[in-house]
Amino acid sequence: MVCIRKATLADVPEITACYLVCSPGEDPDAFLSYFNDSMLSPVRVVFAAEYDGHIVGYVLAKIFEEEEDEEEDAAEEEDIQGYIEYLGVHPTYRKLGIATKLMNAAQNALVQEYGFEYVYLHVRPSNHAAISLYTKLLGYKFGDTAAEFYYDGEDAYLMRKQLPGKQTDHLVLEFSHGGGCFRGAGHTGKYVRHNYNVSNG
Repeated sequence: MVCIRKATLADVPEITACYLVCSPGEDPDAFLSYFNDSMLSPVRVVFAAEYDGHIVGYVLAKIFEEEEDEEEDAAEEEDIQGYIEYLGVHPTYRKLGIATKLMNAAQNALVQEYGFEYVYLHVRPSNHAAISLYTKLLGYKFGDTAAEFYYDGEDAYLMRKQLPGKQTDHLVLEFSHGGGCFRGAGHTGKYVRHNYNVSNG
């Protein structure tokens, strides 16, 4: 059975290994260091999907680190809250709903621990599986397009979701094992301020 739980520092090496399977070519040392720092940060929350004692998926959510912009009004600033920075599921565990469960756990934590009303993320236009997950299953809506957002020059769609109020849902979930690879939002090391022209696209 697979359970979704809060990740710990001891999970970071396995999370890194899972990340490298889903994102070949990435720098393992940089990711390992970043996740170690994230586990100690009060502004980040990390969940792991565990099967038979091994990490098979992960999600990292954080508080947005926005740039100062005096021209933005207070109403817009209130909309910028939670951010899904990383999401990944090991190839062997695709199409089991693990990515959805991880996202729901992260979103619930953003509500319960921080009281956020909105969460957003960036996604590659070429990542059709992630876009389908975000729009059809999780209720995200399209916003602006960030030009050349990723390290390889690909653009990114900005997506946003309004979160419900505080709930009492349990964050530990169990379900059966299956197969495939899924990757969602990724981190580029740069955060830009966007106007939220959200549509139903």
